[in-house]
Amino acid sequence: MKRVLIVRTSAIGDVVFASPMAAALRRSYPDAHIAWLVEPGIDALLAHDPCVDQRILWPKSEWKALWKSGRRLEVLRRVLALRRRLRAERFDTVLDLQGLLKSGLLAWLTGAPRRIGLGSREGSQWLMTEVVPRGGDAARISSEYLHLAQQLGLDCGDDRSSACSSGCNHFVPRLHLDPQAEASALAKLAAQGLAPGRYAVFAAFTTRPQKHWFDDSWQRLAQLVQRQTGLVPLLLGGPADREAAARLAGGAPNLINLAGQTNLSEAAALIRHAGAVIGVDTGLMHMGIAFGVPTVAIFGSTCPYRVTCRDNARVIWLGMACSPCKRKPTCNGAWTCLRDISAERVMLELRIVLKTVEAESPA
Repeated sequence: MKRVLIVRTSAIGDVVFASPMAAALRRSYPDAHIAWLVEPGIDALLAHDPCVDQRILWPKSEWKALWKSGRRLEVLRRVLALRRRLRAERFDTVLDLQGLLKSGLLAWLTGAPRRIGLGSREGSQWLMTEVVPRGGDAARISSEYLHLAQQLGLDCGDDRSSACSSGCNHFVPRLHLDPQAEASALAKLAAQGLAPGRYAVFAAFTTRPQKHWFDDSWQRLAQLVQRQTGLVPLLLGGPADREAAARLAGGAPNLINLAGQTNLSEAAALIRHAGAVIGVDTGLMHMGIAFGVPTVAIFGSTCPYRVTCRDNARVIWLGMACSPCKRKPTCNGAWTCLRDISAERVMLELRIVLKTVEAESPA
């Protein structure tokens, strides 16, 4: 492998999970050129990764908008332009980590002689030269990407800083901050009268409502967090979450709402400097684990990893018979798998991860 392209275009959480792949490639092929094909915005997570030499952007949303507006010929022109660019890079190996038709087409456009798909489906298997079935321990974070790396014989490393008593100390998600975004985020903290380490990030929003916890539960948790830990609840989210965030914050007067007021790099910096992160199955919560911040993850309708590879990260999942239902719920909107997770239960797990940090701190 001399010129390698990773195809994992989205979403935030999946890019976080896949982040150790670049490091495994770098350890195995120190002189290789490693590129990553990713959607604009999400590429910020890779901008300062020392193992990624190049980011190539796939503007999916622009292409979709053009297609919906009837400008099909323009879409074709852009596809051909991307094809020319990808082929000019002369990649010898492409790793399609998504295994979908869209990612398979992107891999095929490169013309690379070796195209390896992870669990390729939707017809993308016919666009690959090799397909590695999905595998690994589904309960472990980043398991399917670790499985692929092992099947390819990559050096998955030995990261002692993961500090996991289960011995899970390799192929752990890692992120790298943008220094300018970090400075901007710290300035926004100061404007709110907050100092690093003195707040708890609430990551309450996703693109799928069936993964959301309830407003009243977040509001109750905000009271408990500040009362029992002294941490100030800080709500993060994207521009599309502003309305939902305002509704949630309206019932939690002690909560600071910055949803829609940060870009992704700034949000990452706020997570890195947080005293704790509590979130549902969303990219911002997974970033807390990647940064090694004390984290409590709340899962319901989706299948969680339960081995976080961090002693200061805990997962709450009730494991009901109907869970995970993913995109096909059977509860008629009751979301019992989430409703039955109380703020008091989350607070209990939070105290556990914070005590872990205290135990590891030097006297």
